Amino acid sequence: MKVGVLDYGVGNLGSVVQALQELRVVTTLVTRAMDIHGMDALILPGVGNFADCARVLEEGGWFAALREEVQGAGKPLLGVCVGMQLLADYSTEGTPTGSNAHASGLGFVPGHVEHLRVQGCDLRVPHVGWNAVAPQSSRGGLFHRIPSGTDFYFVHSYAFLTADPGDILATTEYGIRFTAAVRRGKVWGTQFHPEKSSRAGFQLLSNFIENPEC
Repeated sequence: MKVGVLDYGVGNLGSVVQALQELRVVTTLVTRAMDIHGMDALILPGVGNFADCARVLEEGGWFAALREEVQGAGKPLLGVCVGMQLLADYSTEGTPTGSNAHASGLGFVPGHVEHLRVQGCDLRVPHVGWNAVAPQSSRGGLFHRIPSGTDFYFVHSYAFLTADPGDILATTEYGIRFTAAVRRGKVWGTQFHPEKSSRAGFQLLSNFIENPEC
């Protein structure tokens, strides 16, 4: 399988690529939207501000290409951190406080993204560190061979509120319970960084690559 890591100019993707290479996966850094068509599976990383990432993706033609490949051709996609949030309909991050404005996402997983404080978290934000993740199903899939309660590494201030609870793949707790992973069809997302989550993170990446029907 040839995995394309989308490099749209918003951060260092070295840790993602290194993790995939250690798994002996054929990996390509995709720097142009048109080039995703030659990949078998896609990973959408993201760091920083949702609105900034969404703007770059839209202006670079990535949104249109992703919709064609993922929604049209059924290509497997894994969003990581802000990359998971970009799967939502919209986010309030990067918009004026107190306004009704929002930044639009891909809409692959219905729902929206809100600040942890708005969701009721009274702990220090951003949330940085290791947290136990609880999959919502014992069927395996993305969390195959990963015990419930395994720690993964998080760095974020916003979290995904899905419109359909059935799209929640896993949760974690940090002042509140929030979505740690989502899945709809062949689209997956993790709020945590699997590439920075040691052995468990590598297992999760391997599960995504080896079984795109998971």
